[in-house]
Amino acid sequence: MATLQRDFLAADLAVAVKAAQVDTTIAVQARQTIEETLWLLDLAAAHSIISGVVGWVPLIDTGVSKSLEELTGRHNLRGVRHVLQAEPNEYMLSPAFQRGIGLLNNFGLAYDLLIHERQLTSVIQLIDQHPDQVFILDHVAKPLIHSGEMQPWARLIAQLAERPNVYCKISGMVTEADWQTWSPETLQPYIDVVLEAFGPRRLMYGSDWPVCLVASSYGRWIGTMRAAISSLSPEEQSWIMGRTAEQAYNLSEEN
Repeated sequence: MATLQRDFLAADLAVAVKAAQVDTTIAVQARQTIEETLWLLDLAAAHSIISGVVGWVPLIDTGVSKSLEELTGRHNLRGVRHVLQAEPNEYMLSPAFQRGIGLLNNFGLAYDLLIHERQLTSVIQLIDQHPDQVFILDHVAKPLIHSGEMQPWARLIAQLAERPNVYCKISGMVTEADWQTWSPETLQPYIDVVLEAFGPRRLMYGSDWPVCLVASSYGRWIGTMRAAISSLSPEEQSWIMGRTAEQAYNLSEEN
């Protein structure tokens, strides 16, 4: 992990995305603090390369509504995420967390799901309690790419995709594979599963930058992604590479 042991700031992001011909980005939280969320919002206000922020709020706190009111007043907040992969399954199904999730739709916020494959069954239970809330599955739920396993992940992904309020972010895959030996062929079966399950209009490209750098440059990963969907129509590719994110995160010009 030594590659990540330095600061990565907006100037570094601008260099990476310019080389990859990416127009703009969504910044997603890493630390579970309001302070980091405010910092990301400040970055978005100062740098056009960041069009929106998925921040963190204390969803289980009884006073979270006040936090949401204050943060949504900052214009660029587009979603919320808690690192559920580090929590027991009971956490996401608890009354306190459910209450917090139930508030997000009132503020026009998506919820990013950062989970492991083993949590998919519980996530489906969570989503079924909130049919009007937009959910975005990060990192295709981290399947066991390193060992080449497909089940029960593929079956549960198909079940999850039956919920029309769920989008899926194709991201974080190279870090679930062998960092040194992964290839496009390693990843393609997993990409094919989510393509079949969600279709292009509910799939979005995600870089997972800078975390992806432990296994891939920004350029190599986006090149792999573009090649993986090259057989789709230009319109379908445009959804995956931008339009789906615009829709899911409500990134319209008037915002």
